[in-house]
Amino acid sequence: MLSTHFAIAFLSGLIPALFWAWFWLREDNHKPEPYFLIAISFITGMAVVPLTLPFQQIAIDIYSGSALILIWVILEEVLKYAAALVIIFWNREVDEPIDMVIYMIMIALGFAALENALFIFNPLTTGDYIGAGLTGSFRFLGATLLHVLASGTVGVFLALTYFRPKFIQMLAGTAGLFMAIVLHYLFNDFIMDASGGTILIVFLFVWMGIIILFLLFEKIKQLEHKHNLRQQLS
Repeated sequence: MLSTHFAIAFLSGLIPALFWAWFWLREDNHKPEPYFLIAISFITGMAVVPLTLPFQQIAIDIYSGSALILIWVILEEVLKYAAALVIIFWNREVDEPIDMVIYMIMIALGFAALENALFIFNPLTTGDYIGAGLTGSFRFLGATLLHVLASGTVGVFLALTYFRPKFIQMLAGTAGLFMAIVLHYLFNDFIMDASGGTILIVFLFVWMGIIILFLLFEKIKQLEHKHNLRQQLS
């Protein structure tokens, strides 16, 4: 029975994440990324979850309250970014600014897929199928998009400095990581004690952040177009 519950939970976390992956990949239809690297990015994001859990367990024994939330957030965002640096960003297929955002989002969705599966699995094992369904729905519209927004923010900072010296890119990546941690922490902190109406307000801010991310996608595309135009004229 546990294996059945795990399979249901895994698919419940995976399928919505794959939907968001398809949704975001449409933004890079001019020069699509190779499917193998997209898959590696997604799987890398999933692999970050079991790497994060032991450290988060240690944090539970040391911290509590807001400090614990902050440590958990730092662990997740730092490890997602580190995974991108180690596994993805050195690849020669990462050859345009928008790629930085795309791959950070794919890693975020892989992470969210497995994390959501674990959250759904717990109520399933106790027979709380309604609770499992509600958990999956809320995480599809909230936590999953939060991971996209946080990691996408890191990608945006990197993309906007793509044609700048490496030192500037490193500073931008660090600034983006700091912003991702702040966004993630604020979401978690507000959602912990939120009631129905407050949750909708928190979700609304996440959705507004996603809209801003869309607008930044277009700005990054224009940045590359202008760079290519200058290259042709020079």
